[in-house]
Amino acid sequence: MRRPNLAGLALVAGLIWRVVRAGRPPPVTTAARLRNIPCQGLPVREPVRIHWDEHQVPGIEAANEPDLAVGLGVVHAHLRLAQMELMRRLATGRVAEVIGRAGIELDHALRLMRLDRAVPGIAAMLLRSTRVWAEGFVAGVNHHIAHAPALPPEFRLLGLTPGPWTLADLLAVGRLAATDVSWLVFARLLHGQARLSGAEWETLWPLMQQGDTLPWPAREAEAVLTLVRGSNSAAVPARRGRDGAGMIASDPHLAITLPPLWLIAGLHAPGLDVVGLMIPGLPVVALGRNRWIAWGGTNLHAASSELVDVAAEPMTVRQEVIRVKGGRPVTLTLRETRFGPVVSDGILLSSRRPLALRWVGHRPSDEMTAMLGVMRARDFAGFRTALEGFAVPGQTMLAVEAGPSGRAGRVIAAHLPRRADAPLAGPVCPPHLAWTLDDLVPGTAFAGVGDIPVVSANDRPEATSVPVGFFFSPPDRVRRLRSLLEAADPVTPEAMRALQQDVRQPAALGLRDALLPRIPPPSPQDAEALRVLAAWDGAYDASSRGALVFEVFVAALAHRLVPAESLALLTAIWSGRALIARRIAQAPPRALGAALHAAARALRRHGTWGAVHRLALRHPLASLPLVGGRYAVPDFAAAGGNDTLNKTGHGLVRGRHRVTFGACARHVSDLADPNANGFVLLGGQDGWLGSANAADQVPLWRAGCYITVPLQPEAARAWPHHTRLLPP
Repeated sequence: MRRPNLAGLALVAGLIWRVVRAGRPPPVTTAARLRNIPCQGLPVREPVRIHWDEHQVPGIEAANEPDLAVGLGVVHAHLRLAQMELMRRLATGRVAEVIGRAGIELDHALRLMRLDRAVPGIAAMLLRSTRVWAEGFVAGVNHHIAHAPALPPEFRLLGLTPGPWTLADLLAVGRLAATDVSWLVFARLLHGQARLSGAEWETLWPLMQQGDTLPWPAREAEAVLTLVRGSNSAAVPARRGRDGAGMIASDPHLAITLPPLWLIAGLHAPGLDVVGLMIPGLPVVALGRNRWIAWGGTNLHAASSELVDVAAEPMTVRQEVIRVKGGRPVTLTLRETRFGPVVSDGILLSSRRPLALRWVGHRPSDEMTAMLGVMRARDFAGFRTALEGFAVPGQTMLAVEAGPSGRAGRVIAAHLPRRADAPLAGPVCPPHLAWTLDDLVPGTAFAGVGDIPVVSANDRPEATSVPVGFFFSPPDRVRRLRSLLEAADPVTPEAMRALQQDVRQPAALGLRDALLPRIPPPSPQDAEALRVLAAWDGAYDASSRGALVFEVFVAALAHRLVPAESLALLTAIWSGRALIARRIAQAPPRALGAALHAAARALRRHGTWGAVHRLALRHPLASLPLVGGRYAVPDFAAAGGNDTLNKTGHGLVRGRHRVTFGACARHVSDLADPNANGFVLLGGQDGWLGSANAADQVPLWRAGCYITVPLQPEAARAWPHHTRLLPP
């Protein structure tokens, strides 16, 4: 029996006691928060002005770009310093320094991954202009740390003093943001393969590789079981726009947390006006617009990583020390091979065989220069050229040009491995088939632009000369985007916003219609559920009864017909879920009757989809026992589902559950008007506990409303709230 970790328990108890003593986070007004910005002695040549609206969305105005970068660093630190500190520690495997022994295994796994391995090489290759921009941002962050009247409450609660940031910290956070979504798939596949017989694996693996080649009903119905993460983006050319101008709509899908993983900002300097969404701690606009183009994107699900069997490979060994809060330092032994670090010794990609990680992100590449180039691009050609240096994380990037002849186009922003033709027998590659980091193909070779709408939803790209990836999201979202845009003629800003609110899933009706005729006559107590299921229109509104019945019905069939070990494996990637859908479609009447009974029971108990499908915004401190509730927004009924455009992810549904992944930010721009740029976050701009702007955008989100962020600096100056002057 494992003995309890007394030091760890003492740390948790101490933290809870500090939280109890601190009480609930006191309310802090927007004006009070803005007074916490240090407004003297900024490391700039000319004064920087920051215009804040009522939601603490900033329009930063500077006389030159280096000063603009400093002001941007101050803004990020003001809004999200605690979140940035967590990201910095995750990037370098230094969590145990804050939370004690509970963080040792995580730090071990993170250091095995060596997320910051390429940082020295990246720093060496930065263009001078990029280095000046990055160092200005770091200087702004450090000015805030050193001179702000108060630091975020998390530092006091955790007994932590933030140190100054460095360029290396900034680049390491960039690599943290570039982590490969394939690693989650690898982890599930390794776990599942270890629990299946060889014969079972040999049957499942080829089917999982086939993906979207499977026929209906599997191909049409597999989306109802998807757990793959993704985003939506749609770019409409001027020819299709209502006012003869292009439009763009993007909504990234990430973990749902408080504060969110995005912030909104406007940047203004001579020759540069940009508004958009930014990742806290990174000084580039990931999704947004300038005067000439607007851009968005989705995760490509690129095959940028590979696990290599290195059992017979020579290894080198190094040691690192983890400092542990409240405990003794822990010395780690880390192994390295010619293919990369051995990652199977940790909790994330554990395996009995030694496995090395080959990752494109271990090779130096300059994504910051690429995105700064996008922010300055004047047409699609400039957009494509800027992205030539973008390697990780692989993205499908969309852009639309301003003006009456504005075109819409798509670029693969990734450096893709040139892989061997031989098929693999599983997620692990033998050494002789491993690709090399010296032979990568820029994805910008695969680009297209024209006068038709361009959409992306993590779907399989068109054929390319090298494999882009192996596991993609179902085609349902991208088909739905195309269908709605084709029906809108001309396309209006209202139609673009409606895309992001859409909760209808036509593919679910395909599976429903295949099963309905085979359901045996129900008992009187189950008859209502059958009527609700038959009448359902495929919409996942929070008030929908049909969505509740369908989801519980499908989950009951899956649990009844698929062994638990196989089910866990098959839900790891969407192509495997096609096999689950096939088994469901072939369900015998007895299983269908039992599943309907489970759905009827859920209908009587819960009534609607929103009664079980709950969205709760939670700060990391909300996980504390007894006192965590004070760091969470009360949950509410959520519309949407796994593969609706308004994505709110969930597993197989048996009852009440919490949405932890989905759409968390929205952007819509109408290029007919430089100031018609709408943004909204699922949460708020401010990471300060108790701030009036910590979760004030939730009502806007639920109502389908947006915050207007003007591109023209004179319009930003007219915002009716606060302007802060930051002099040298």
